[in-house]
Formats: sequence, structure tokens, C-alpha cells
Amino acid sequence: MALEDLMMLLNEKRYVEWKERIKELQIPDIAEFIDELDTKHAIIAFRLLPKEIAADVFSYLSSERQSEISMLVDEKELTEIMDDLFFDDKIDFLEEMPANVVKRILRNVSEAERRLINHFLTYPDNSAGSLMTIEFVDLKKEMTVGNALEKIRRIGRDREIVYTCYVTDAKRKLEGIVSLKDLVLASPDEKVEDIMRKEVIYVDTYDDQEDVADIFKKYDFLALPVVDQEQRLVGIITIDDIVDVIEQENTEDFQRIAAIQPSEIEYLEATPLVLARQRIVWLMILMISATVSGYIIRRFQVAIEAVVALTAFIPMLMDTGGNAGSQSSVTVIRSLALGELKLTDILKVIRKELQISILVGLGLTLVNFIRVYFIEGYDISIAFTISLTLFLTVIFAKLIGGTLPMVAKKVGLDPAIMASPLISTIVDAVSLIIYFSLAVKILHIAV
Repeated sequence: MALEDLMMLLNEKRYVEWKERIKELQIPDIAEFIDELDTKHAIIAFRLLPKEIAADVFSYLSSERQSEISMLVDEKELTEIMDDLFFDDKIDFLEEMPANVVKRILRNVSEAERRLINHFLTYPDNSAGSLMTIEFVDLKKEMTVGNALEKIRRIGRDREIVYTCYVTDAKRKLEGIVSLKDLVLASPDEKVEDIMRKEVIYVDTYDDQEDVADIFKKYDFLALPVVDQEQRLVGIITIDDIVDVIEQENTEDFQRIAAIQPSEIEYLEATPLVLARQRIVWLMILMISATVSGYIIRRFQVAIEAVVALTAFIPMLMDTGGNAGSQSSVTVIRSLALGELKLTDILKVIRKELQISILVGLGLTLVNFIRVYFIEGYDISIAFTISLTLFLTVIFAKLIGGTLPMVAKKVGLDPAIMASPLISTIVDAVSLIIYFSLAVKILHIAV
């Protein structure tokens, strides 16, 4: 149904009808609707939600709206919401909340759960431990299939995922995994040990979330077990959390490519001061580094004064070089992120980019020579100088654009910082050196 109709029902206080109609929407759509309301109507709408979907909707709300609801609902309502949330959603919520909201929530949970929550909150940001949930099905290898299925029926309703079950020993060490499909198809008298898979792919609690995402993409997992340093199963990471990680990592890469300090704050929610602070550092670095180009131009001032026509082609050479380098860097950064390239492939990258740059450079050079000499009517020596500079600049730009991201990764930096702005600055300086050096030699200019 149209969201405008829901708003009308809410404004007209036709709450019974509103509650019936809201059930027609998907959980994320309900959350989006409540997020767009003012605080007063948002609280009313949330309190009208059927109890069985309220916690699910709460987990999809923005952190700002979650904080408002947490402060305005009474202790009983807040406790019910927290009890119905899956554990990983609860941790995600607490990580975003101000201290007063966290304290209000923690004083309404049991001592055991409080210790568990505090333990989870100590995991580093962006680690596997910060993503995992403890709501999984664990089995023992001595169990029969019938007993295993009975346990799944008994506890499965409170678990985030039941499609994959995890087999542990008495000390909680991970021994294997078994799918619900295999359990359903097996004989009830068979042992779990006989049908479980012993070769298990898992991650450590301190593994980086980007590495975890790579494993999900490589193996198409729905869930992945997380172990501690003693190989004990402490949680699982589910695909819904990894989708958020992939989106976050892609956003960070886009921001770094554009020379912006990464931030999780949404654009419309961030103040101009925050956005300016994110951007000014790299702009300052690039501005200062761009003075190198100014120095090169001053160094060849005599050549420019001798052949004024040279200045007209400086923007074209610099822009083309920067664009050529950006194409290569973005392609390599993407391939590194997807695992298509390894650091040992750097020689293959150099060879391929050299071949590409020669082909692209020849095409650009031919078109440029025709334009400068035949159409614009410049002297053939000037046309040759410009065209040869363009050819060499494209080759350099593509080589540097293809290799710098790999060098950055080798030394432990994010390859994305070696993207468009930085490479363009380097290529600008080199293209000017090539340009004026060739001009001095070909046009016989005394410097």
C-alpha cells in the first residue's frame, strides 16, 4: 500500500486500521517509513507495531531513531525489544548508542548477559569478533540424527540460522559442520559424526572484516564459524552482516579514490564542518604536491617564452595523462579487492599495462598529430613534440597507475589511496618534464 495512506491513517488516529495495513509491508519498508516520521509520530508508530515484528523493525531503524525510541519508551518496553533482538543486532545497536542509553539497557539485563555484552564490545572495530552472533546451533558428534533434529526443533526458533549446524567437543572446540539438508535426508539412527564435514573453513575473532568478506564471496557461504585462539567456537557470522561490510568497504574505497577521509556518517546527516574536515587534508597534500608542476613550468620559462604555443597544450597533456593513469589504477584496485590479482602478479600487470598503453598511446598520438598539424596548422616540429610527449605520458601514466596500488598494498597501505588524485599529481609533474625536455631538444631552444 502507499506510504501516504499509512501517514493519513496515523494522522487521523485510525490506529486499528493502521495496524492491519502495516502488516502488508516488509520489515525494511516499515523501518524506512518510521525513519522518515518526526519523533512524535515515530514513537506512536513504533508502539503500534505488533509485538512479533517490533524487534525486527527496530534492528532496521537508523541509529538516531533507535536512540530516540530507547530514551522515550519505558523500561519494560525497552527490555522486551532487547530480549527479542538477535544478539549480533543487539551488539551493533549498543555500539552506536551514547553512554546513557547503553547504561539504561545494561541495567535491565542479567549479570551473565551483561558480562557477555561487555566482552563482545571489547573486540576491535571491523574485526570478525565484532560481527559475530552467538545464536547458532551446536551439536555433538555422538548424537544421533534424530536427537540432533529434536534439538534443532527445540532451540531453532531462537537461533539466527539453522541451515548449518556446528559440531563441537566437550571443550567447545570446532570439529565439523553439518547442514540441515544432510540431517533431514539421513537415517534417524545415524551418528552426526558419520555425516558431518570435518574440513571446516573458519575465521579468528581478530581477523579483519574485509578478509572475512572475501571468504564469503569466494565460497558463497550463508554463515561462517568464528573461533578463538584455542580453536573454540565462539560465534558465527551471517551473510546479512557481510553484505553491510561489503557496502561499507566499497564506500571507503570510493571515498579514498576521491581523496576523502573515510567516514560512516551519511552525507545528509554530516555537518559541513565534518565534511570539510574529511576533504581538506588530502586537498592540502595534493595542493602542495602540485607546486612541483609550477616549479617545472618556471624552470622551463625560457622555452615557454620562446615558443608560446607550447602553453596551449599543457592542460590537454596533463588531463590525458591523469585520465590514463586513473583508468589503470581503478582497474587494478578493483581486481585487488576482488582477489583477481595478487602481489606476485606485478610483472604481469606491468607487461599488460605496457601493451595497453602502447596501443592507446598510438591511437591518441595519431589523432592528436592530425588535429595539431593538419587542422590547427601548427609547425610540424611542434606537432611532433606534442604528439611524442602524449605518447610517452600515456605509457608512463598507465604503468604508474597499474603498479602504485600494488606497491601500496605491499607496504601495508590501502591501494585506494593510490587512485585518481595522487596519480594525477605524479603524472602531471612527469608529463611536464617530458614535454619541456623534448621541446628543448626538438625545437632547439636554449635554456
